[in-house]
Amino acid sequence: MSPELLELLVRSLVIFFIFAITLLIATYSTLAERKVAGFLQDRLGPDRAGPFGLFQPLADAVKLFFKEEFIPSAANKWLFIVGPSLAMLTALMSSAVIPFGNVFVFDGQEIPVQGMSVDIGLLYIFGVVSLGVYGLMIGGWASNNKFSLLGAIRAASQNISYELAMGMSIIAVLMLAGSLDLREIVIDQQQSVWNVIRQPLGFIIFTTCAFAECNRTPFDLPECEQELVGGYHTEYGSMKLGLYLFSEYINMFVSSAVISTLYFGGYDVPYLSQLGLDKNIETIIGIAALFGKIFFFIFFFMWVRWTLPRFRYDQLMNLGWKSLIPLAILNLIITGGVILAFENFSK
Repeated sequence: MSPELLELLVRSLVIFFIFAITLLIATYSTLAERKVAGFLQDRLGPDRAGPFGLFQPLADAVKLFFKEEFIPSAANKWLFIVGPSLAMLTALMSSAVIPFGNVFVFDGQEIPVQGMSVDIGLLYIFGVVSLGVYGLMIGGWASNNKFSLLGAIRAASQNISYELAMGMSIIAVLMLAGSLDLREIVIDQQQSVWNVIRQPLGFIIFTTCAFAECNRTPFDLPECEQELVGGYHTEYGSMKLGLYLFSEYINMFVSSAVISTLYFGGYDVPYLSQLGLDKNIETIIGIAALFGKIFFFIFFFMWVRWTLPRFRYDQLMNLGWKSLIPLAILNLIITGGVILAFENFSK
């Protein structure tokens, strides 16, 4: 087998493994959501389907698969199907450039634990996430339902508003790392300190915007049931509804992975390299550490959902435009000033 073909095969296996892990974690996040809600509300979560309720996600999937497929007669049938499909596709594509570990070394050949290694990984994630809102817009518009359309419009305006503050908070990280490559950002943190220490304000802004991008409480106005019945997916049922709901959990997993990578060192474990362990052992420990950080942030997403009330829509927009964007600009100015001061001091 030629080296090029072997590299393509290895890369395909890594991508398949990452997609499988993403789907598995998103699947059991639905169960974790109910268990966390039960814990915070002093009650039991699902515990009937299998031991400790572990088969509940499987039962939910079977229920959705066997529910009747229904398309409203006045809906645009093709776009009605494209909407949830696009939401699911963009959610899955986002995890391809995240470095889930360092590299495995076999027979002198290095295998990075990353689906795609590109120099513009962060830009790729932003581009794909920006396309995700089209899935919500298309689904809401194609339903030919006023409540669905209002939910879709809310989703579009909310995502656009909070992407501005999120993008500016990331620029400060790029100024420190000097690269759009997520692996280079992790290496930069390994060589200095985690960005949550250097960019505490940027971390708060990015995390807040991640809640809005994932449509998670208290920013779940696009599917506010008190006002919009079910929001953009009011007319959906069966697996088309399942794709919308499932894509939200995948987005939550990807957001947690990006937060961990940008601000908490990704797969970095402080002082691990000083223990003299085998390279592959270090990589395995790094992967475990990254997933530990991801699971913490997934829990944080759920904790906030069952703790804080939903904002009004005017409050949500005011927070994005009048608070987060000015703070992100201030963070950029402070970061640039500190970098210039250190450069002048070093001279």
